[in-house]
Amino acid sequence: MNLGESLTVAIRALSANKVRTTLTMLGVIIGVAAVILLVAIGSGVQDEVTGTIEGLGSNLVFVLPGNMEEGSGGPAAVSITMFSMEDADFLRRRLGPENLVVPIVQAPVTLRVGNRSMRSAVAAANEHAGEVFASDFEGGRDYRRSEVTAGSRVVVLGSSVRDELFPFQDPVGREIDINGQRFTVIGHLAAQGGTLTGDQDNQLYMPITAAQRLLGTEDVNSIIVKAAEADQVELVQAQVQRLLRPSFGEEFSVFTQEQTLGIMASLLGTLTVMLAGIAGISLLVGGIGIMNIMLVSVTERTREIGIRKAVGAKTYDIMSQFVIEALLISVIGGAVGMALGWAGAAALQAFVPTQVTAWAVALAFFFSAGIGVFFGVYPAYRASRLKPIVALRYE
Repeated sequence: MNLGESLTVAIRALSANKVRTTLTMLGVIIGVAAVILLVAIGSGVQDEVTGTIEGLGSNLVFVLPGNMEEGSGGPAAVSITMFSMEDADFLRRRLGPENLVVPIVQAPVTLRVGNRSMRSAVAAANEHAGEVFASDFEGGRDYRRSEVTAGSRVVVLGSSVRDELFPFQDPVGREIDINGQRFTVIGHLAAQGGTLTGDQDNQLYMPITAAQRLLGTEDVNSIIVKAAEADQVELVQAQVQRLLRPSFGEEFSVFTQEQTLGIMASLLGTLTVMLAGIAGISLLVGGIGIMNIMLVSVTERTREIGIRKAVGAKTYDIMSQFVIEALLISVIGGAVGMALGWAGAAALQAFVPTQVTAWAVALAFFFSAGIGVFFGVYPAYRASRLKPIVALRYE
């Protein structure tokens, strides 16, 4: 038999048991779809986080409380010593006016306007925030230095907060209740997407002094330094480490933007591979299902094999027929799984960031084909080794 005849016989055999063939394909379909979908989610999250870090601005140095260096258990903060405004002012004086220093305070808050309320987060900074972080105003303005100095109760709204509390309205000049205190809305931002700390659109932006009074704290969650030039970022990093070490010892961490990107890419890349591995287990289960069904098929068609061998079919002909059947199941199942995985990724795009990658599609498809061959070889070999006399006598 040539390849075309073997393919025709294999298709006819699979068509004779449509339900069983479909159920066997189901394991491969689910496995391929899961690999593509989970890798798409991992890749989408990785790209969004990377884009967010890059979109924060350029030439940034992140100063965080706690030692975030690699330890035996992975990155972990070993101290909760917090910064203060005095620490930020100290860095500003010593680094010079050419390097912008922005202390950050972040905390969850409850918002209320009339009978509408929601949970959000405040992200407060000084007057240099607009120069350090990329932002696009749709209306109003940013807070000024005088308002930071006075601790004025003014606030800028993220797009989600604006849409939830002031639907189809211009919020500029309106008042908003934040944790029981009244603030005046002076501006609102265009949609910006997620950040390292959550949904950037579901945040409020206000002077850091007003936020500290609102929250009843003098702590600063982090300090961001923007170097004057790109080639000075590492120098600024070293200066910050030298300036803070006498007060904090090793209980603080300083990362450049590139280092932050590298850490996040490494963590999310590992997560993506783990997701693909977990999904790959279902492909192995599907392969075992293929082998099981092919063994049943060999048993059911023992007399057919005996007749074919008796009229001249060679060992290769019998083996190739069953390998082709297993390969058809895995390839067709893989194709259907690819379509479902792609459609699922597109459907989830509205809820989580997804990105279907070519390597994930190719890996899932060729792995499913390989599964078919691998788990089809043993049943095919077993069928090809049957002796014609024994096979003809089989009931």
